[in-house]
Amino acid sequence: MFTTPEFKVGLLVVVVSALIGGMSLKVAEGPSVLSGSKKYWFEVKDAGGLVKNSAVKMAGIKVGIIDDIKLVDGKAHVHIVIDDDVPMTQSAMGELKSDGILGDRHVELIPGKLADKEIDEGQIGAISDKASLDKVMDQIGDIASSLKEVSKVIEQATKEGSRETSLGRIISNIENLTSDLAQMTGENKEQIKDIVAQVHGITKTLDKMINDESPEGFKTAWSNAVQSLNHLDKTLENAEQITDKINRGEGTLGRLVNDEDTIEGVNTAISNVNEFLGGASTMETSIDFHSEFLTDIDKAKSYLNVKIQPGLDRYYILGVVDDPRGVTHVVDTSVNGGTSTTTTTIDKNKIKFNALFAKNFWDFTIKGGIMESAGGLGFDYHLLNRRLRISIEAFDFEDVNLRAFVHFQVFNGLYLVGGGDELANDDKMSTFIGAGIFITNDDLKTLASKISL
Repeated sequence: MFTTPEFKVGLLVVVVSALIGGMSLKVAEGPSVLSGSKKYWFEVKDAGGLVKNSAVKMAGIKVGIIDDIKLVDGKAHVHIVIDDDVPMTQSAMGELKSDGILGDRHVELIPGKLADKEIDEGQIGAISDKASLDKVMDQIGDIASSLKEVSKVIEQATKEGSRETSLGRIISNIENLTSDLAQMTGENKEQIKDIVAQVHGITKTLDKMINDESPEGFKTAWSNAVQSLNHLDKTLENAEQITDKINRGEGTLGRLVNDEDTIEGVNTAISNVNEFLGGASTMETSIDFHSEFLTDIDKAKSYLNVKIQPGLDRYYILGVVDDPRGVTHVVDTSVNGGTSTTTTTIDKNKIKFNALFAKNFWDFTIKGGIMESAGGLGFDYHLLNRRLRISIEAFDFEDVNLRAFVHFQVFNGLYLVGGGDELANDDKMSTFIGAGIFITNDDLKTLASKISL
């Protein structure tokens, strides 16, 4: 009774339900179920570019989220929620940093001096964005002042006989140089006359070349150019006729330009496309590839998944699985005497597919959909600042496949994985160990920049 698949599945449901109930009591405590959370706020003149529920970082690492942005007495109060284990002292500061030239910003926390007294919650100081557009405009003003000073120097230097500045001395030297050139040309008139004579000979040669009427001569080439210009005139005339039709609203393009209803429809379509592309640009996309060595058959099982995360609270997974065991079907057949035998057949197609939707509740994740070409359900729990993940998955409920494993991130982009497969089937049960790589869209951007260089 205790070894039947039905009992094991029922036990799994009871355990998971108890786990979900326990986690739901702690989800509201803050960003981390284990460590709780702390709330702070700071005041800035301009909170443009900040988005509610976006990341709060310290040293470039996410430690919390923006809880709310309020307007108080003409200034913005930014309320944040961070992990309880993040140190915050009385000298802690909140800084707005730009993510690019498009105006997006995020909150960067400066913990302050470690020797100062720690504060649990409340107001902290604030530093303005060091690379804000206002500062750029101030720098442009400084440049304009410098240019004004330069113009004064130029004006002073151009005064007759002025040698008070470096530029004035340069202009004076140029005057002396031109005077010397005038004297030199006066003393070398005969040589200059010879040079003029040589130039005259060159111009005669050019005149002869221009008046050449042979097929390879300049006049023939000029005639061909004139004909090309005539063709261009006809082309421009045709273009003028087309533009006249457009102005009169004739044809599809004319209606597009002159019909207000058509223009409004096109503008609406463009706005919808911009809205879609704007949302797509904020999505985080990553590629996950790992391989597991199955100890019962001494073969490797490989996974290639694409993770698409449009928001902090959810994501999608699409992928393929290369399973060396293939797809197993069990068929019962009857023989003489009324007895029955069990025949096992194996599908040679080892490729299976994943299509999952996952919902995040801080450190707890529920996911479901298609697992290895069968319906399935899974649960993840994150520890150690999301470097360690404990997972349970169950799928193919006709012949239940129960998996439990641990996923540990060694460092960014590389992780180890180990656990058990087919835990609900004694004859197929196997342990496994493996490793994998995890590539985010930021990694792909860095790789693309290296390739372009």
